[in-house]
Amino acid sequence: MSSINKLAIQLNAEVPYDLGGQRLDQVAAQLFAEHSRSRLSAWIKEGLLTVDGAVLRPRDIVHGGALLELNAEQEAQGEWIAQDIELDIVYEDDQLLVINKPAGLVVHPAAGHADGTLLNALLHHVPDIVNVPRAGIVHRLDKDTTGLMVVAKTIQAQTQLVDQLQKRSVSRIYECIVIGVITAGGKIDAPIGRSSSQRQRMAVTDGGKQAISHYRVLERFRSHTHTRVKLETGRTHQIRVHMSHVGYPLVGDPVYGGRFRIPPAASQTLVQSLKEFPRQALHARFLELDHPVTGQRMKWESPLPDDLVWLLTLLRQDREAFIG
Repeated sequence: MSSINKLAIQLNAEVPYDLGGQRLDQVAAQLFAEHSRSRLSAWIKEGLLTVDGAVLRPRDIVHGGALLELNAEQEAQGEWIAQDIELDIVYEDDQLLVINKPAGLVVHPAAGHADGTLLNALLHHVPDIVNVPRAGIVHRLDKDTTGLMVVAKTIQAQTQLVDQLQKRSVSRIYECIVIGVITAGGKIDAPIGRSSSQRQRMAVTDGGKQAISHYRVLERFRSHTHTRVKLETGRTHQIRVHMSHVGYPLVGDPVYGGRFRIPPAASQTLVQSLKEFPRQALHARFLELDHPVTGQRMKWESPLPDDLVWLLTLLRQDREAFIG
């Protein structure tokens, strides 16, 4: 295991003509959006971010067609450690890594999870990924959500994938088991932000960021529904918050789940399985995007994990036992 202390950063970009005539720090913030404006300003002042080879001030005007070059080193965000943690790799090439994330794996180190995360595993599997912002992680899954995640192995791929996510051209489709019987599919367009009463929770709130989810029914049971949800945006906890907001919280969700809904006269096995389901019943099933270099449209599918398959089997048996 080795500590990572420095990130080598080498980027260049030509100033588009529609950005010409603006301040250097403003243009740099748009062209190198993965870095903060304050960080970029510091690099400009240190002469590490040049314009056509010349050192300018942050407030100096730059013109369309000028070449911005950045050669810098950045302190790693904390002491990231490469760890040999097994990854379920669905696809890999020189630019991309698509993994099938298990339940319980935290994506990024944070308070309480300094190591043992997906990021630590990535540093071991692809050591050069330390040079990519956030070690190539362009979108996240919650700790207990399973399924498909794409990781960028190069800065070029990272920039391109972030652009696709912002333009909403990445297709992310999830499956979940919710409490309640949904009669028909629909669209949820409700902004999400931090809860004013509990800062660890997200909530539908007027001051939140736009969040759009589309859901449809796959299978109905006596008190539950197997549902497919397609994300148009990617807010924190979006599916969990949105489905709870419309009255169909996810089975097993410790934060946004509603009260238990047990079908009348259900078997003890089903009752126990619903009460003790150890995580939110949510799985990232399909992922589709344009390859960041070839432009080819690529798609992957991850089968439902065993715990969701088992719960669906019990719900199906329950429904069939009471038909007629």
